[in-house]
Amino acid sequence: MTTLSDFQAEALTGEQVDLKDFEGKVVLVVNTASQCGLAPQFEGLEQLYRELQDEGLVVLGFPSDTFKQEHDSADQIAEVCQKNYGVSFPMFAPIEVNGPSTHPVFQWLKDEKKGMLGGAIKWNFTKFLVGRDGRVIERFAPTTTPDELRPQVEQALAAPSVE
Repeated sequence: MTTLSDFQAEALTGEQVDLKDFEGKVVLVVNTASQCGLAPQFEGLEQLYRELQDEGLVVLGFPSDTFKQEHDSADQIAEVCQKNYGVSFPMFAPIEVNGPSTHPVFQWLKDEKKGMLGGAIKWNFTKFLVGRDGRVIERFAPTTTPDELRPQVEQALAAPSVE
């Protein structure tokens, strides 16, 4: 069975990251866009990450220009995320979340939890909660704020660890 650990992605800084590095963690995977009207969610995601990382939460941000609301360069994305929102959670290189060039991790996420548009991502800031076992628990709409999904994150963190 496929899990999050089976994938790799390029970090915003250019190096390849093996998502197996997050095995045993509760992971919130988010397609982001720094020029989107929902970009203030970066603050809530960062707060959730800082408050719950010691309990095993990691937030993974995947910038996407699928909806034409992201900067062209990794440096611009990093600057906006850090300067405007204080983002310290892992951010990845820009990817596609829909269409024939969809990044494999997002193809898997969409296959695991369909949304309103079937398998397609509706908009920026769609969120996927992945349990410690690497399996998708839930998919959240773009307008679902980090505060609103906190109870599900805490429930996933409270679940027994997978050995």
